[in-house]
Amino acid sequence: MEPARLIRQIQCYNPNEDIELVRKAYSFADMAHAGQTRISGEAYIVHPLEVAIILAELELDTATLVAALLHDVVEDTGTTLDDIRRQFGDEVALLVDGVTKLGRLQFMSKEEAQAENLRKMFLAMARDIRVLLIKLADRLHNMRTLGHHSHEKQKEIAQETLEIFAPLAHRLGIFRFKWELEDLSFLYLEPETYHELSKRLKVKRKEREEYVHHLIDMIREGLDQVGIEADIAGRPKNLYSIYTKMLKQGKDLDEIYDKIAIRVIVNSVRDCYGVLGIIHTMWKPLPGRFKDYIAMPKPNMYQSLHTTLIGRGGEPFEVQIRTWEMHRTAEYGIAAHWRYKEGKPGDKDLDEKLSWLRRILEWQQDVKDTREFMESLRIDLFADAVFVFTPKGDVIELPRGATPVDFAYRVHTEVGHRCVGATVNGRIVPLDHQLVNGDIVRIITSKQSAGPSRDWLNFVKTSQAKSRIKQWFKKEKREENIIRGREILEAELKKNHLDVKEFLKDDCILKIGQKFSLSKVEDVFAALGDGALTTNQVIGKMKEDFFRQKRLDDLLARSVQQKPPTRKQTGYGVNVKGVQDVETRLAHCCNPLPGDEIIGYITRGKGVSVHRLDCPNIQAHFRHKTEIDRLVEVEWNYSNQGVYTVEIEVTAVDRPRLTMDVMGVIAEAHIPINSIFSRALRNSKLASMKLKLEIKDPQHLQAIMQRIAKVRDVMEVRRITHS
Repeated sequence: MEPARLIRQIQCYNPNEDIELVRKAYSFADMAHAGQTRISGEAYIVHPLEVAIILAELELDTATLVAALLHDVVEDTGTTLDDIRRQFGDEVALLVDGVTKLGRLQFMSKEEAQAENLRKMFLAMARDIRVLLIKLADRLHNMRTLGHHSHEKQKEIAQETLEIFAPLAHRLGIFRFKWELEDLSFLYLEPETYHELSKRLKVKRKEREEYVHHLIDMIREGLDQVGIEADIAGRPKNLYSIYTKMLKQGKDLDEIYDKIAIRVIVNSVRDCYGVLGIIHTMWKPLPGRFKDYIAMPKPNMYQSLHTTLIGRGGEPFEVQIRTWEMHRTAEYGIAAHWRYKEGKPGDKDLDEKLSWLRRILEWQQDVKDTREFMESLRIDLFADAVFVFTPKGDVIELPRGATPVDFAYRVHTEVGHRCVGATVNGRIVPLDHQLVNGDIVRIITSKQSAGPSRDWLNFVKTSQAKSRIKQWFKKEKREENIIRGREILEAELKKNHLDVKEFLKDDCILKIGQKFSLSKVEDVFAALGDGALTTNQVIGKMKEDFFRQKRLDDLLARSVQQKPPTRKQTGYGVNVKGVQDVETRLAHCCNPLPGDEIIGYITRGKGVSVHRLDCPNIQAHFRHKTEIDRLVEVEWNYSNQGVYTVEIEVTAVDRPRLTMDVMGVIAEAHIPINSIFSRALRNSKLASMKLKLEIKDPQHLQAIMQRIAKVRDVMEVRRITHS
């Protein structure tokens, strides 16, 4: 496969781009991903190439396209960021690092993993917004090829796409991404509804297209009479937007009329308003449906005039009017700033348009709880917005349901801290009053104000306001809170008949603090003092640790007594942390290898069984309190070499001598085969082979898997980590 289509796409918009650097990046990625295939069976290099092509359609710069080609090599191959930096420079390395997921870290839940991935993405976006452009293109191609995954995985990925990535595309003004991501998510989340809606729309497609051509001809005739040059086209609304309109309005498809939009592109802002006047004389406008996004652009930079008119038979249709410059922004969104290297970090215009991102970065550092982070993200980033005015006429965007206190903190932190009252449209209102579009808000402040009230946390909507209020209480009363927190904890320890001296030791408090992401003893006491932590939370963790350690000591003692070990290590190179002379054995259900994240399980009379951390059997133990006490920390002892059993699966086109060819490659590498099981896959021309091999280390395994992958007709080779 060659990157010819990508290069043609680049040369269409900028023949002077560094094509050789793009070719070099493609070759580098192709070699790094050699032998890897996607679930569809196609070579892995197809994916990064398609991602780069999607971005080239947005006419992006060379560094972005190179990073797109390399975006998976650090995560999925042995390539390091230093390798990328040496070959392609700091700019590309920064982009690749930003896109790389946190897949190598272990989280207790999918929600935690998703939240941490998003945190990293937002931080990387702050350094360079192109990180998100690559991420969106990556997600778009994954959605286009989602059909090869299981139904459960399809729904999981589609739900995340609809909740996170489609709204992000909307925030960046890249509507072509937004519409396709929404429709593809809709397809996998509600397949029956999607196909039914699509089918019903196709029935009247010809009639609708004829009507659109008729409307275009009428508008063109009207504009020709006054000498306004315009490009006029019709665009059907995307399926998901029609579906959501049906749900919101409680109507059937036949009752939803504005399923099409006519787009008129002219040369000047003056012509935009001229077109508006002309079409309003040709058709009657629908009251309340005119929107002037030229005078008041959307936060994602979108500008247009929108009006809904009553057409033939009383059927409404929408007309969007914009200049060519506005159309370019509507098509490319934030990506327009990176065409031909126009945008650079520090661009004031770009920074202003990404103020929403800056606000997210301000509060996300203070939000530790996963659920709170995800909920705050949905509110601040994706919730319906209201637009209100300062007394000077500046527009402030807030989420629906926001209050004057949210407004005050959006203006400035000190305005929020000193807020004592507010007027809306000239009338004094309570501070928990909910603002609506068009409100003129004035904040009443006082230098004598004692600061924010804790009660505000019960009604403020924005995470920015919540974060600033909490920070004030932490900063202003920290010393007082530290003293108060220690006193509260000491009293609670006495109440629970626990050893105060033992449990108030620094190492004990630090251990508890780590469970709540607090790194200092004073931070724990301060959190108790300001209410961020409760004594129930802290005492509960202390009791858990105390009784767990006691039970663990008892279990280990019984395990050792029942079956004395013959050596300190079993030959597998695993040690139980903090304990000597305990027999360990590798679990057959997941066959861990050196380098895998591992955990130990104390068996009854058979020492410690060592599992991969993601082993389903271990995950089941995490869910049962009685079993979790049997889990112990273990670590690889790399000085103690051994031989390890590993199971792999080979998927290939079924043919004569396939098994012999695969076994021949393994025999040439002098690797013992413990067992082999072959079968033809139902309803396909494929075969599956499961082999148990004896290998020395992960590098040994990787080498043999790469050799097997080169056997004719082999499509995929993967390690089986649990049975």
